[in-house]
Amino acid sequence: MPLFNKEQIMEIIPHRDPFLLIDEVEEMEPGKRVVANKYIAPDSFWFRGHFPEHPVTPGVLTIEMLAQAGAVCVLSLPENKGKLAFFAKIDKAKFRRPVLPGDTVRLEVEMLKLRGSFGVGSAKATVGGELAAEAEITFALSK
Repeated sequence: MPLFNKEQIMEIIPHRDPFLLIDEVEEMEPGKRVVANKYIAPDSFWFRGHFPEHPVTPGVLTIEMLAQAGAVCVLSLPENKGKLAFFAKIDKAKFRRPVLPGDTVRLEVEMLKLRGSFGVGSAKATVGGELAAEAEITFALSK
């Protein structure tokens, strides 16, 4: 049983379909760490063009999934309720395996720094225990 389902996630972050890219939150320590999941449906909108003969989830969307999971973690803190989280920087991004139709992506983000309206998270996406992508994500919160 997930900690948060899609409807509960939408109460925390402003993303909506087709750009809500997390399906559930399994574990969370607000402001510290989060574990979420995204099921990659075979009919996901990006597969029509990326690539029709060899469908692969764009790496930037995997990073966005991680960022949305991190946003749930940070925006669930009472002092951040109603704020927006924006990318400020993406460092050390590496892509290790493709994310394919039918995959379930496990999204893990641990906050390394969280001060005022800025933070940094260490993020990794895995599929079946295999590392798919990782990055260090710096974000800024709206006022």
